[in-house]
Amino acid sequence: MENKEKNFVSAVIYVHNAEHRIASFLGMVIAVLEGHFEHSEIICVNDGSEDDSVGVIKREAGRADASVSISVVNMSGFHGLESAMNAGMDLAIGDFVFEFDRTAPDFDPEEIMRVYDRALQGYDIVNAAPDKKEKFTSRLFYRVFDLFSDVSCKMHTESFRILSRRMINRTASMNRTVPYRKAVYASAGLKADTVMYSPTGRGGEGLDRRERGYRSMLAVDSLILFTQLGYRFAVAMTMLMMLVSVFMIVYSVVIFAAAHPVEGWTTTILFLSVAFLGMFGILTVIIKYLQLLVNLVFRRMPYSFESVEKLTK
Repeated sequence: MENKEKNFVSAVIYVHNAEHRIASFLGMVIAVLEGHFEHSEIICVNDGSEDDSVGVIKREAGRADASVSISVVNMSGFHGLESAMNAGMDLAIGDFVFEFDRTAPDFDPEEIMRVYDRALQGYDIVNAAPDKKEKFTSRLFYRVFDLFSDVSCKMHTESFRILSRRMINRTASMNRTVPYRKAVYASAGLKADTVMYSPTGRGGEGLDRRERGYRSMLAVDSLILFTQLGYRFAVAMTMLMMLVSVFMIVYSVVIFAAAHPVEGWTTTILFLSVAFLGMFGILTVIIKYLQLLVNLVFRRMPYSFESVEKLTK
């Protein structure tokens, strides 16, 4: 292809026990990059694969031409998707970087360039999402996330995405201990867009038990760290128990005045009710402190801007 793109692009691919699907996927990515870019790189992150995924990658890399540099990052063990992709992103040097979290695509190769072209229109992150109904668990997760978080863009299931160097630099300046990249990207304050595509019917990547368990725990951790769900639930339960304690105080006084309770009953109930009221009041303060610590440690970002316009020379 003549007039290939001058931008240097990187593609970071997550690989975990993908021996039977990585060859076709990697071949597709290589073909797209060779055909459209003068220079590019592919970084395959091997996250503790127990099969011959690396061997397949090496054989497939031997078929690439000199315009595409291919590397393999071998993690010391299973780290999970987020840590493994962060390791690959730290090594990527492209002006734009593709993130492929899965190696069983349900999209046509031309969707990769469609997403890239959209990024050239001024977007710092462009997601590619299938135009189909999401799984129930995914819909539930994103609905709760959108409802209880303050991110400006709507979250949904994506197949891959492209990030500009500015987005990468912005998120690198934020806390890298955050376990959920998508939440960091959504909180970066830069322009984002989503390209919907018609799925081809392929895909259906099978995850092993370790990876399924990791992604389930990641969803729980993300809801706790990036939304107000846990905080609101804890505060609501604390307030409810405080109301119950106040009711018991009033109830014990009424019983003492209107009836003849067993000696010591009123004193015991009053003591327990006041004690629980004070304990739940302390818990409310503790919960608020914990929420502040989460905000400072995991969500810290002193300011966020989308662009800077120079109005005078």
